[in-house]
Amino acid sequence: MHILLTGGTGLIGRQLCRHWSGQGHRLTVWSRKPEKVAKICGAQVRGIARLEDLGEESVDAIINLAGAPIADRPWTHRRKALLWSSRITLTETLLAWLETRAQKPPLLISGSAIGWYGDGGERELTEDSPPVIDDFASQLCIAWEETAQRAEAQGIRVVLVRTGLVLSAEGGFLSRLLLPFKLGLGGPLGNGRQWMPWIHISDQIALIDFLLHRDQASGPYNACAPKPVRNREFAKTLGSVLHRPAFMPMPTLALKVGLGEMSLLLLGGQKAMPARLLEAGFTFQFTDLRAALDDLSSRL
Repeated sequence: MHILLTGGTGLIGRQLCRHWSGQGHRLTVWSRKPEKVAKICGAQVRGIARLEDLGEESVDAIINLAGAPIADRPWTHRRKALLWSSRITLTETLLAWLETRAQKPPLLISGSAIGWYGDGGERELTEDSPPVIDDFASQLCIAWEETAQRAEAQGIRVVLVRTGLVLSAEGGFLSRLLLPFKLGLGGPLGNGRQWMPWIHISDQIALIDFLLHRDQASGPYNACAPKPVRNREFAKTLGSVLHRPAFMPMPTLALKVGLGEMSLLLLGGQKAMPARLLEAGFTFQFTDLRAALDDLSSRL
């Protein structure tokens, strides 16, 4: 297959490139820095600066994962605008390019996040659940999904991947926790009761590959392990894996003062379940948090 990726140099995109290159697929990454794509994603992966650089080459599937990191810095007005444009505006550009093509790819797999639901509290959330709270992260994900779904009007099947907290030794949110935990300063955030919908990077890659090859797949899929944990359990387990204490809580007030609106990401959570993936027959390799962290521990 010839697969076009946006966000191909990100945490998930890099792993997808390695996985699919190993399977013999041809990969093109649309990037602001195409000259760096081969170094980051693999020598066989082509980088392009403009979609028009593809010319009339046929594309079998598009994987749309581009988006500035949502938790890297506080949500100022400028940061919010960047988060919006790097997802919604970019997807609109992708749709406009697709309109110009006589031969359109049959499939678009587009990124989203479990944050689509907002802070779900104690509710168990499946793909049939509506958003619970309309905060900025939820608004962002809803707009991103609605924009991607407009490709259906062009006869393109659309799959939406609502990703949870990805556990990886190569970056992502886990890498930001390592320093305080290794210093013995880790612990729960706020009251620690909020649910954390986690997923091991290997399962994240496997499920996207699964959806790529499943002709009946369409609509949203929760990309998270079937056993979410509370924040305090996550902190305790990570501390145990790192052989460090994990009893230093980060007070709610300190998070709100330090991070402003972005603190909602850390103080809220989602008890999300991958109902549609399980129904489709996908098998998770890692369903237990301790096993997932143990697998990554030698590289942390």
